[in-house]
Amino acid sequence: MKNPPAKPTQLITKEFAKELNLNYTKKRDKLTAKSAKKEDANAIWYSLEALENYIHYIKTQGAEDGYEVDGIRFYFGVYPDTKEHGEKAGLTTLFLAPTGKKVAKEKEAETETETNQINTFAKVAAAAPSADIQSLDPMNYGNIGRPPSLFY
Repeated sequence: MKNPPAKPTQLITKEFAKELNLNYTKKRDKLTAKSAKKEDANAIWYSLEALENYIHYIKTQGAEDGYEVDGIRFYFGVYPDTKEHGEKAGLTTLFLAPTGKKVAKEKEAETETETNQINTFAKVAAAAPSADIQSLDPMNYGNIGRPPSLFY
């Protein structure tokens, strides 16, 4: 491999991952034990193909909508407790929402003042935090894992 990828700085140990998962399961169980009649999800799985497809979709569609897509925010949710959601009703889910910034359309400035205004806008836009891009749909429906059969 010519240029191996850099090791991500956000990596954690397997032991810490196990601790996080166990903590989540214990705390979530306490919250849902009274209302839930079944064990809740403690993991969500997406295939690489689904994730790569979603990333390609949000980058492409985001650019068409005038956004520079720079990340994905992961949200926890709970499916509505209705029949239409079948076995997932009332269970935890994880959905993904693209984040980014609106980019100014390129155009030639007619005067130096317009150029300065565009440069100022670009600096302000670059400093602004990434927001969820509301024009792009979030992604859901990964496969759920339930305790005690699935532990990290």
